[in-house]
Amino acid sequence: MPAALRASPMGRRLLLDGRSPARRTLLRHSTVQRRDGSVAPLNKLRGFIEIERKAPAPYRPAADRLADYAEINGPADQAELTRQSARCMDCGTPFCHTHTGCPISNVIPEFNQQVFDGEWRQAYSNLASTNNFPEFTGRVCPAPCEGACVAGLVDESVTIKSMEYSIIERAWSEGWVVAAPPARRSGKKVAVVGSGPAGLAAADELNKKYGHAVTVFERAERAGGLLTYGIPNMKLDKETVQRRVDLMEAEGISFVTGAEVDAAAISETVEGFDATVLAIGSTVGLTSKYGGGFISAKGKHVVVIGGGDTGTDCIGASLRHGCKRLPGHLRDTSCTPLPGTSLRHGCKSLINFELFPAPPDEQDKRGEASGNPWPLWPRIMRVDYGHEEASHRFGADPRTYSVLSKEFVSDGAGRVRAVKTVQVEVGPDGRFAEVEGSEREHPADLVILAMGFRHPEQEIVRALRLETDQRSNAKASTSDYKTSAPGVFAAGDCRRGQSLVVWAINEGRGVAKSVDAYLGGKGW
Repeated sequence: MPAALRASPMGRRLLLDGRSPARRTLLRHSTVQRRDGSVAPLNKLRGFIEIERKAPAPYRPAADRLADYAEINGPADQAELTRQSARCMDCGTPFCHTHTGCPISNVIPEFNQQVFDGEWRQAYSNLASTNNFPEFTGRVCPAPCEGACVAGLVDESVTIKSMEYSIIERAWSEGWVVAAPPARRSGKKVAVVGSGPAGLAAADELNKKYGHAVTVFERAERAGGLLTYGIPNMKLDKETVQRRVDLMEAEGISFVTGAEVDAAAISETVEGFDATVLAIGSTVGLTSKYGGGFISAKGKHVVVIGGGDTGTDCIGASLRHGCKRLPGHLRDTSCTPLPGTSLRHGCKSLINFELFPAPPDEQDKRGEASGNPWPLWPRIMRVDYGHEEASHRFGADPRTYSVLSKEFVSDGAGRVRAVKTVQVEVGPDGRFAEVEGSEREHPADLVILAMGFRHPEQEIVRALRLETDQRSNAKASTSDYKTSAPGVFAAGDCRRGQSLVVWAINEGRGVAKSVDAYLGGKGW
């Protein structure tokens, strides 16, 4: 572009986008601040070279979040969205939507380009073509796509998750997300048992894409499964889940809630439908003694054992009821206050134990020492919302690493009063070894095990005589998702084991395709 044209108002608006000589991009913001502090026309050709990563839809301040259970996401800055979308450049191979990135293969460079161009409706159509529920993944997904971002090789990755969240929220607010029932019906009936993300995705595809009549059975009073009952409101408000369920009902899906499809009922269910999808999740934990009632952490010393999203959520929920103080034994040692959940319930103290050593601050991109090279998901130290909130309340991160819980100490009346622990280190053989003299006793009125789940409940599995794998999951391959029972398919955590919401959506879409092929395909 000639210098005179580049300096003109039109020249500042028109810029080759780097994809083809013929394509040009209309810029809505003529100048932006670059990472060096200077102000210049937005230049997508230099993308992440000139623009640093910054969240266009950052979390609300921790102090504000701790006062309520509202979603932690703050409003998006439209100018920053355009600025951040410019960081997504013309990768030769965009790993963000390969098998190491997005499990549902969102076409990320394209919707980033559409946001940059101001083509929000097209960006929504693009996103909806691969993702049934962007409002869920845009809130709760850890974003493996960002871990595989090519920009992450030399700089910080593109803010893909924020883009996804902003696109779908813009679509809802603009009224672009509307009921779209199928034009034709196949005459086939499919039962989906379980309404978590895998069941919902399977039902959505079977109904809207393939035209089958779908009935979703859910034993709880509200649909959503993990989305409704496993993720706290501050991460995913339940009205957000219900909004999608209402849309699916308007498109013709029947939801039957409060319906326990147990061993006695499953055979009748299978016989009454042309195909059945089991999406019952993985809900058998390390202990089955907890009856599911409300447990308050108010006024208690709380210990959370285990990290991950669940541990963070336990920290976050506890904080919102207001911890009274940070105990002295936490101020004086490496032990730190427990995150979110217990704090919200007004616990006296909070500590989070993790067995493994603290991860590194940065990824070894080549993986020579860590075995965790790019574009694999970076196993690095992260600060999630609960950790940030605990740090705001107590002035310290709640996590302590390399800790093995050895014993729960009783108060003599059947209640826990303390947890005995010991520090561990990884030996030359890769096994944990206890550190001599590191034993400690931590006060504990409430211990929360955030250690994951083992496998699905076995009643339905046994009733249908399904083959299982070594972990007691329903045995079915991703080639067809068929179980050993005719006409019965399995998807989601009950097949692959406990995993991410985005993987559940992947499996829901995959099983729907296989069920349709089993029912004769779209040739009906």
